This record gives sequence, C-alpha cells and structure tokens, in this order.
Amino acid sequence: MIPKPLPFMRIGFANLPLMLAIDSFSFPSFIVLVCIKVFGQALITGTLFSYIFLFSISGTFLSAVLMFVFRRMLGREKISFIGLGTLGAFFSSLSQLALAYVFIFRENTHYIAPAFLAAGIVTGITLGIFCEVFTRKSHWYKTINNREL
Repeated sequence: MIPKPLPFMRIGFANLPLMLAIDSFSFPSFIVLVCIKVFGQALITGTLFSYIFLFSISGTFLSAVLMFVFRRMLGREKISFIGLGTLGAFFSSLSQLALAYVFIFRENTHYIAPAFLAAGIVTGITLGIFCEVFTRKSHWYKTINNREL
C-alpha cells in the first residue's frame, strides 16, 4: 500500500524474505519462495494479468537468482546483505528498464534510467542494512543457519 513513484517501480520490502532465505534454503526451495512472492504480490495488488506483472517477474527472478548465486559463490564473508541488496536492486532495475524500453518508452528510457537506478540502489542498500541488523540480532535466524550465538 506504499505509493509507487512509477507504476512498475516498487520499494522492495517484499524482497526481505527472499534475501533472508538465501542462506537457509536450497535453490529449488528458494525458487518456490520467489514464485510465491511474485504471484502473491500480483494477486494482492491485482496486477496478475497486466504488464506490471511482467516487470515484477523479470526483475524479481533476475535479481533473486543473481543474489543467490553470488552469495553461494562468494560466501557470507565476502558479500554482505548490503552488497546483495545493491546487486539485486541494480539488476532488477536494469531488467525493468529493458522492458520499459521495449514496451513503453523506447529511446526515451534514458530519461528515467538515472533516477530509477538511483532509487533502486538506495532501497537495495536500505534493505541490505535491515537484513544485516536482523541477522545479527535474531537468535532464530542464527539457529536455522547453524551460526554461533
């Protein structure tokens, strides 16, 4: 229910469970969670059969898969949630800008790209900070990920 600056741009709060699940879920389980997020969000917002759904699914899948792969390749020590949030937001924004180019703005996409990418990176960093704080303080999260308390 938070206002969106553009019809296909969201703040990204629904990505919090995805980011937190990266360390806990296997890849197939993670993809199921991504699907639940995308379709659940579309059902709640009423965008399931609209072009907005296409923007959402492309951005979510690209960013989620890249965040999962980078975290598994580099490990917790080399890429933080802040880095993952930034990476995910950047690639989600890129995929949505590509779709905006194809379906809506054409060559005028470059006018919205800087603000769109900047807003995405700011929200990605913000979500990453939240995840970092949460994972440091949560006994539940440490327990399910077999971390020292």
